[in-house]
Amino acid sequence: MWDTAAYARLAASAVAAVARYVEESQSAGVPIVTPPPLPELIDRLELRALAREGGLDPERFEPWLRRVLENTTRLHHPAEIAHQVGAPDVPAAVADLVHGVVNSPMSIYEMGPAAHAMERVVVEWMIEKVGWGEEAGGVLTHGGSLANLTALLAARAAAAPDAWTEGVDGTLAVLAPPGSHYSVKRSAAMLGLGERAVIDLEVDERERIEPGALGDSLERARAAGRRPMALVAAACATSTGLHDDLEAVGSFCREHGIWFHVDAAHGGPALLSPAHRHFLRGIEHADSVIWDAHKMMRTSALAAAVLVREERRLEAAFKQKAAYLIYEDAADPGPSLLERQVECTKAPMGMRIFMNLAFRGEEGIGRYVADQYDKTLRFWELISARPGFECLSRPESNILCFRYGRDPELQVWLREQLLREGRFHLSSTEVNGERWLRMSVMAPATNEETIEGLLDAIEAAASRTSDPRTARR
Repeated sequence: MWDTAAYARLAASAVAAVARYVEESQSAGVPIVTPPPLPELIDRLELRALAREGGLDPERFEPWLRRVLENTTRLHHPAEIAHQVGAPDVPAAVADLVHGVVNSPMSIYEMGPAAHAMERVVVEWMIEKVGWGEEAGGVLTHGGSLANLTALLAARAAAAPDAWTEGVDGTLAVLAPPGSHYSVKRSAAMLGLGERAVIDLEVDERERIEPGALGDSLERARAAGRRPMALVAAACATSTGLHDDLEAVGSFCREHGIWFHVDAAHGGPALLSPAHRHFLRGIEHADSVIWDAHKMMRTSALAAAVLVREERRLEAAFKQKAAYLIYEDAADPGPSLLERQVECTKAPMGMRIFMNLAFRGEEGIGRYVADQYDKTLRFWELISARPGFECLSRPESNILCFRYGRDPELQVWLREQLLREGRFHLSSTEVNGERWLRMSVMAPATNEETIEGLLDAIEAAASRTSDPRTARR
């Protein structure tokens, strides 16, 4: 029997510990993360002994969990600006607490009716925000990479209806900018097209698609004996936070009968901000869109959506029977999502998204998006005004690329130095062959004081380097 008293005691202990963890993180009074080497951390957390022998009880649990949290990257910390992972809001966190008990694998309605209903409504709401009609449909997936794979699977089914049973013939292609998320090329390989089937589109100096050169890219594909099954555009790009011209690209795709796929994993929630939705103008012309809620909607990971203009296209992507699960021949099979997704058992991701919507409303989430975008614009002004620093471009989202000096090795060294110190956590990227530092402003606690401190820390670190290669500016 389930020991409800033990659950209540452990849950109360965990909630108290996690609440302290968030408070410490938001106050910036602790390092973001300074983990020891992996073997040492395994020993410190007693992982091997506990896995083999057990012995973790309520008395030992609290100090053990404290050590776990001490070695966990603090996404709520104002100086955690490295990656596009949201600091989860309270309602989404509570949804995970509930799911941890009820464990509703909700792909089939009978297994998780409430969670299944929430996913249906969340997808319906997202479709409305994109601007599609009643023929549209979609499904939630465990992450944007799987969403991209699913969307391209639907595109393959549209271009080669027999590919599911007969395989591909080596003539299909995917047109995408070189800076596309790595999952685009990975999906092409997994779908049997091969990496070489991804043909690079011409881009400008900031790696945005050049609409005027799309015809040349199409001709290159045809000259190579390929027929494009899809064209991928970014809203926004993972590396730069900049947006492709969706109206121009969509017009080209309609003219040439090419499936238009928009990777809006990060930028989709800008549709909720009246001041910023113009960055996604033209998204309604897409045939498929992906949208990650665990980035800018502050849900816990993972919670992503793949949306299609015509619901039948998604269902045509999967042609498989599993009599013990998919009741195609039953008189009343009941609601199911299995015919449109890769997963069988699936977490109730819709509950995470729905809880944030239900408590905050789309207006509240839109304000969060607007705040993060507006703060990043202010940070661009601060960095651009600081001698020795420069930014790649005016930001179009909460992602900003900048650098101190122009030496690529210096940028890498500075990031590594800041990580060792544990006070600031930022990432790095390469754009058009040049190395930049990169920030993603995700935590609500990040402010101007954070960025001023970051710039001071960069200047101080650069002044201490004795390596002539990294000292160059």
